Amino acid sequence: MTGTPFWRPDSHAKRRPALVMRARILAALRTFFAARDFIEVETPALQISPGMEPHIGALGVDLTEPFGQARQRLYLHTSPEFAMKKLLAAGERRIFQIAHCWRDGERSPRHHPEFTMLEWYRTEDTYETLMVDCTALLAAAAWAVDTHVFRHGTHECNPFASVERITVNEAFLRHCGFDLLATNNERDVLAAELGKLGLHIGERDTWEDLFHRAMLEKIEPDLGIGAPTILCDYPLALAVNAKPSEQDLRVAERFEMYVCGVELANGCTELIDAAEQRRRFEVDVALKEQLYGTRMPIDDDFLAALAIMPPATGIALGFDRLVMLATGAATIEDVLWAPVTAG
Repeated sequence: MTGTPFWRPDSHAKRRPALVMRARILAALRTFFAARDFIEVETPALQISPGMEPHIGALGVDLTEPFGQARQRLYLHTSPEFAMKKLLAAGERRIFQIAHCWRDGERSPRHHPEFTMLEWYRTEDTYETLMVDCTALLAAAAWAVDTHVFRHGTHECNPFASVERITVNEAFLRHCGFDLLATNNERDVLAAELGKLGLHIGERDTWEDLFHRAMLEKIEPDLGIGAPTILCDYPLALAVNAKPSEQDLRVAERFEMYVCGVELANGCTELIDAAEQRRRFEVDVALKEQLYGTRMPIDDDFLAALAIMPPATGIALGFDRLVMLATGAATIEDVLWAPVTAG
């Protein structure tokens, strides 16, 4: 955080109205989940594996046992996902957590190195049910702070409006003018299409890099304007923890919710095939090592739990972003009680 320290009385006074709203939204969400028979859980931030996403940086910690008997490299989790799924394997059926998470190298108006994630899971339910949860949760947050408009920059969204639901492929057809699935995950084919739109194409860009550039520059800014948008059926290559769709094996049962052009939540039908999950993890481990020279461990204990976990759906929602949108705050630091100080 730059400029005036957050603890200066004048600085805090400017931020306090949004922080009070944050507390109200937090209380409303706990009531929301209790009314739906969820139980709140708490899992350790220190994990064997912080998460396997190749492009997400993690913070490592060296843990020493008493009397120096053992020293182990652990990581601050980037999401509580692995530990929460272990609880599903243990027998829990509806759980939620409001967890602090850490991601290295992330600081922007929408990102913070330490942030709050709201994550919840349902066993024996469809991911359409999670979409219903998201819609109702937006309304609950809006009621908590007595607003009918979420704002970010010049964009507005009615949290009570009917949600627009479109597939990723439909979004590419609408905003980019071509069929994404027809590229068959071939980098040069996608590069040719995006080149026609004037997007920068780097020599080392992968198919996934180009996908995310198209999303960032051509699609995301128009999502969730006026009404929330649910973007669903992601290409299977972009859904490492999600189950393939039974209707189209090229895509996964994964969706994201957008409000005011901001990605707010990411949910899916969970993959429960431990062997396939290991294969996907190994691909991501190799890619991360190739790109960043960092090799993350695979949590074998998680894969053992996954083998007995019942069918489930799960979702992660950026709580700080939700508060930012509900209060109309300009940046994520405006809704954090004590932002992480930058150098």
